[in-house]
Amino acid sequence: MNKIQPAKWLAVTMMMASVLAACSKAPGDTASSAKPNTSSPPAGTASAQPAPTGKYDPPIVVTDIRPYDDNTKFAPGDSSDNNLWSKKYEEKLGIKIKYLWTLQGPIDQYYQKLNVAIASNDLADIVTVNAQQLKQLAEAGQIADLTSVFDKYATPFVKKTMNEDGGTALKSATFGGKLLAIPRIGSDIDEVPMLWVRTDWLKKLNLPEPKTMADVLAISEAFTNKNPDGDGKADTFGLALSKDLNGGFPGFEGFLNGYHAYYNVWLKDASGKLVNSNIQPEMKTALGELQKLYKAKQIDKEFGTKDGAKIAEMVTSGKIGMYYGLYWTPAWPLQDGKNLDPNMEWHAYPLPSVDGKPSDAQVPFSVAQYYVVRKNAEHPEAAVKMLNLWMEESFNSPPSQEKPDPRQEGIETFKHAIIAGEPITKNMGVYTHVAAALKAKDPSSLTPVELGVYNDIMAYEKGDNKKWFNENIYGLDGSFKIIDYYVKNNLIRRSEFFGSPTQAMGEKGSTLDTLLKETFTKIIMGAASIDEFDKFVEDWKKLGGDQITKEVNEWKTKQ
Repeated sequence: MNKIQPAKWLAVTMMMASVLAACSKAPGDTASSAKPNTSSPPAGTASAQPAPTGKYDPPIVVTDIRPYDDNTKFAPGDSSDNNLWSKKYEEKLGIKIKYLWTLQGPIDQYYQKLNVAIASNDLADIVTVNAQQLKQLAEAGQIADLTSVFDKYATPFVKKTMNEDGGTALKSATFGGKLLAIPRIGSDIDEVPMLWVRTDWLKKLNLPEPKTMADVLAISEAFTNKNPDGDGKADTFGLALSKDLNGGFPGFEGFLNGYHAYYNVWLKDASGKLVNSNIQPEMKTALGELQKLYKAKQIDKEFGTKDGAKIAEMVTSGKIGMYYGLYWTPAWPLQDGKNLDPNMEWHAYPLPSVDGKPSDAQVPFSVAQYYVVRKNAEHPEAAVKMLNLWMEESFNSPPSQEKPDPRQEGIETFKHAIIAGEPITKNMGVYTHVAAALKAKDPSSLTPVELGVYNDIMAYEKGDNKKWFNENIYGLDGSFKIIDYYVKNNLIRRSEFFGSPTQAMGEKGSTLDTLLKETFTKIIMGAASIDEFDKFVEDWKKLGGDQITKEVNEWKTKQ
């Protein structure tokens, strides 16, 4: 997926503080005879159960293996063994963390080192793994069954949060009816594409707002040929596309969705069988339309060599009129363009459709990491208790009245937690609360993060152009209004397959992805006819697609 460059993304997340509280990890459990405190049950109830948030007394020691990303930093005097979250685990849960090892750097390096530990069964009580490693550990019987532990110890809020996606994330960690890992959940609804349009150009050319794909095509033609920037040169493009094709900025998923085509999604056919979206007839139709746009010079002829950063430069310099992208794009790259040209205006729209049927907006599966517990660990429930602490403190508690530690200023302390995740509705909640405060003109009930967004919007309305991005993300008519529309109208398209990668996916996936990108790019650029899509389908099936489809449907029968 096309992504913001690391430095840019860090800047974006710093601007959007509400996003920062959402990525982390938390520690596990190890041998000790200590038991959690129990709480007295109300009169007339069954005997007390160990409290989900209770403290071990005496404390226990939990070992852990985990990654840190390149940008993880600790406050002066702190370390992986001594930081804000390690102290919370000990003070609030009676859990002392002992790391067998950690690795800071590219995540692939961590997974490679972890593969050696898995092969030698040299595991900690809690380990952060990817989907393939989870499957391997499950098949080898090396990890604990957390089914009853999660049911007994997870707080009601955690259970609710972990099931907000219909239970898909938990199902992805379930093998043979047993929950074998805690998925690190994320907000998949934040990944829905929407259409972004330069509305100052719309007004200048007296064009209607886009409601159908016919409108999109007409706007693209006008933005290319009717001199919207007023410089008298044929140097503007109606639609942005990058060499990666898919991604948060710019991505072709939203355009495909307008034709009821989907990128890398597994769908149910009429018989209930799962089929791959990349080889369906709707994809051929959508690619044919992109080919026409390219031939008409409405897409940059050099898009096949330009990444998202290069396309961002074209957007900020006023050469692009539309793109499909995610909610955060006002922060990057649009704010940079607004800084250069205060008259530049962009607006987000729900995905226009080619027919009367509303377009579903596709989302990727949001779980990439899992937390497993070593088989025979004495306190498997410790992992769930640590998840409770993260979720309850991060998302289900009133704002802390404690004075912030000045040593932690500028430190992303959320990265120090061992087990983490975020509710699907985290950022949506910011929008909902800020929108209510904007309507009532009363921010008194907002959290500090929400108040920061509210103040940014107020500052923009008073003339501070550098706060434009938050107005266009969390404002009353911002991008989260579009996400809210998708959710309320059931227009989110999730993949029907959410299991661990099948064997054929591991063996053939990269080959098929390369085949897709090369073929689709050639078709769009006119280097291959649209009928080349039919040969792509045949090749895709022969080179592993049929085997993957077989394995995916075998997985489905076990659900």
